Amino acid sequence: MLLQKERELVVEYGRKMSAGRLCTGTSGNISVYVPEQGLMAISPSGIGYFDTRPEDVVVTDLEANIADGTRKPSSEWALHTLFYKNKPHIRAVVHTHSMYCTTFAVLGRPLRAVHYAIADAGAAEVPCAPYYPFGTLELAEAAVETAGDSDAVLLGNHGLVACGKDLAGAYGLALNMEYVAELQYRALCIGTPNVLGKEAMEDVMERFKSYGQPEGRKTGY
Repeated sequence: MLLQKERELVVEYGRKMSAGRLCTGTSGNISVYVPEQGLMAISPSGIGYFDTRPEDVVVTDLEANIADGTRKPSSEWALHTLFYKNKPHIRAVVHTHSMYCTTFAVLGRPLRAVHYAIADAGAAEVPCAPYYPFGTLELAEAAVETAGDSDAVLLGNHGLVACGKDLAGAYGLALNMEYVAELQYRALCIGTPNVLGKEAMEDVMERFKSYGQPEGRKTGY
């Protein structure tokens, strides 16, 4: 089976995403990209995460030509392929409909530096792209353009996209952005959040460069 390891990872993290309530039902999608082969493994359209098997995961190139699999790929395949084309450092994309990130997406408002964990996105702010219908090229193009240097972006009236150097990193970023979004929401319910300034965030991002074990990846802060 082509890209067996990557397909198994899509199944594993799809179940984590569903159990962690980052998505409901069959919403959201996940992919892993293998640049050496020019192929990505992406979750199938309309199949529940706990019903998805590795053989249900679809393997395509970045033009959506199916290389292996009998299922229809996620309707958001363009959202994934455009991020891989425009962010060469990433190897995985996680798209969620998590509650607090989607709340700010509905408002059309960015996630701001109410907590230093936002620096996990590589930026001091996670912007919000304008609304376009799901599964469209217009949505994918707007998401990539709006994201800029950030590895996360909100999709207007829709959800969140998080990118990473591997699937664990992309999934961890999605969790961190939901944490920041909940903090921002709760702080706004009480008053005006204290947003960290440019100098503070530059210091955080510099510190992140040496955080964690040299041979490992970040698992917390």
